[in-house]
Amino acid sequence: MKILITKDTMSEIYLDAVRIRQKVFVQEQGVPTNLEIDKNEAYSVHFVLYTADNKPAATVRLLPLDEQTFKLQRMAVLKEYRGKKLGAKIIAEAESFAQKQAFKKIELGAQLTAEPFYQKLGYTAYGEIFQDAGIDHIHMKKEF
Repeated sequence: MKILITKDTMSEIYLDAVRIRQKVFVQEQGVPTNLEIDKNEAYSVHFVLYTADNKPAATVRLLPLDEQTFKLQRMAVLKEYRGKKLGAKIIAEAESFAQKQAFKKIELGAQLTAEPFYQKLGYTAYGEIFQDAGIDHIHMKKEF
């Protein structure tokens, strides 16, 4: 297993991230493509987890909100790799990256079904439930 990072939206790593997101969010969850690929792609840091046989299996991106806060977005694990703790591994890598860049906090909007997953990783829910792409979400954050 390896995790590669890119900001280059022309790179194969980024294209692997988009392919994972397309399968999970657009095909499985019915999110419109125009909402899934947004204006923040070029401003984000993209992470892709590859299996031992070099297949892309999970992705996440970090969007800087200010000098101290990243927003964790587009966390997705392909169906055939779920339940193998790959989501936790790629988030740990993103958190490590954020800390090395001297960021102090990560915020995210978790789908309600994913709230327990993020709680296990140390994230705290706050605020009201909101809709994003027709799916219920809750704000969550983790401070370092």
